[in-house]
Amino acid sequence: MKRLAQISALALIASAASAQAETLTISWWGYNGDKLNANIIEPFKAQCGCDVQFETGNNADRLGKLQARGGKGVDVIFLTDAYSQIGVEAGTFQKFDASKVPNIENIYEIARDPQGGFGPAYTVGRIGVVYDSAKIDPITKWDDLWRDDLAGTISLPGITTTAGPMFVVQAGAHAGVDAYEDAEGAFEAVKAIEPNVTKNYNTGSEMVNLISTGEASVTMTQDFTLKSLKDAVPTMTWAELEDGDIAVLNTVNIPTGAENTELAYEFINFLLSDEVQQKEAEQGVDAPINMNVELTDEQAAMWTYGADAIAALNTMDYAKMNANKSDWIDRWNEIFGM
Repeated sequence: MKRLAQISALALIASAASAQAETLTISWWGYNGDKLNANIIEPFKAQCGCDVQFETGNNADRLGKLQARGGKGVDVIFLTDAYSQIGVEAGTFQKFDASKVPNIENIYEIARDPQGGFGPAYTVGRIGVVYDSAKIDPITKWDDLWRDDLAGTISLPGITTTAGPMFVVQAGAHAGVDAYEDAEGAFEAVKAIEPNVTKNYNTGSEMVNLISTGEASVTMTQDFTLKSLKDAVPTMTWAELEDGDIAVLNTVNIPTGAENTELAYEFINFLLSDEVQQKEAEQGVDAPINMNVELTDEQAAMWTYGADAIAALNTMDYAKMNANKSDWIDRWNEIFGM
């Protein structure tokens, strides 16, 4: 009996050690590391009794590495929706079992299943127009970007950025055509705006520099850059567009080769919780997608926040966009150069 008790005790110790050694591997961008560690990683480690390790880098690099490994080496990957759609189409992610994530019921409908069964979004942003209100008359719709008084003032996102192909879609709307079906018509509108464009940008820092030096006074960008733009030029103003901004969702997906799938589901559920979403929004890390988050007017000012704001967003068809992107890049470069 004594020997059996010893064996049982050893088995329990081994089991505990095995559970303690379980490691969740997360692929994400790595910015706001201190806040993410305090708000998400350390509390989750305390909950799961596990360890967490990271793979960091931009969307394209991390997705490329994951695909080169056949979907292995990562348990959860954070991507913008334009890139996660590439992964979906390539079969890089598992089908998502929403029943294992109870907190998904507390997030906005737009985020619950944005790509047909491969995982939720954990935050929502918007891409719109920002202009220097000290120099530029109010911009109230996308069509205003073609105004004659904006000659030589605009910096557009480069075609290989997240927002670049979105401008092509807006150019199609300006021309009265569907850019996915009529690239010729859409790029006639892109060509028409060329006199208004001083220089296109490929990074956020390049965009802010163009605004800070006065080389550009209008740009199309994502909302998280607004603070940097206003720090550079206090009169930079987010345009209230009557035809709406464009939604940008950051998604979480579980790769096909994930080794700790159940732990991945536990982590995603934690990420969508009221507490984590509240802290991330209050501290300026990510816009909340959880409907139970409550922010002051000051806290909410930087985010796409609340049911009305989210309902007003336009969404992109990334499957069609990805199918057309190669042709659009060639057409774009014919107008603006490499």
